[in-house]
Amino acid sequence: MALQVQLYRPAPRTTIGSVMQNSSSQAPCYTQQSMVCVTGDYNQAMKRKERGLSVQWRVKASLDTAAAAAAAAAASGEVAAVVGQVTEVNKDTFWPIVKAAGDKTVVLDMYTQWCGPCKVIAPKFQELSKEYLDVVFLKLDCNNDNKPLAKELGIKVVPTFKILKDSKIVKEVTGAKFDDIVVAINNARSR
Repeated sequence: MALQVQLYRPAPRTTIGSVMQNSSSQAPCYTQQSMVCVTGDYNQAMKRKERGLSVQWRVKASLDTAAAAAAAAAASGEVAAVVGQVTEVNKDTFWPIVKAAGDKTVVLDMYTQWCGPCKVIAPKFQELSKEYLDVVFLKLDCNNDNKPLAKELGIKVVPTFKILKDSKIVKEVTGAKFDDIVVAINNARSR
């Protein structure tokens, strides 16, 4: 779930003699500040609330927020992964997306078009992307165009799932082993 938070902060006051007052009137006035928080990242807003700021919450669907961010990134020429979806990458877009993910967990499904187990696990992988909204899910078709990246990542069989954290591979799952993939994702998220 993504939250868009509206914070209202009291406007700066001016001092006239020894009396503090708002610059325009005696009634309190507020300035508005917005921030978008991703799942589990709203502690900052709560800390601001504890400091006496009023906080107004407006909940937006994660997919809407992520789609808007991806559209903005695409318009500016940046590459971006969409939360709640599996993003297709290639040899040119993979590393920029991984670097942009920062400390988030990234799961890469390396597959081929002709692979039967790859086709079986693909819908389950898509469902995982909708369940884990704090994880970036990518897929790479290991065709001739992407062969240099597949070789760099050390693929030997398909499907192979690479779990990355801080741009480093922390776990590899070979084969269409759904339970092993879930365990690997949960272990990487808890690091």
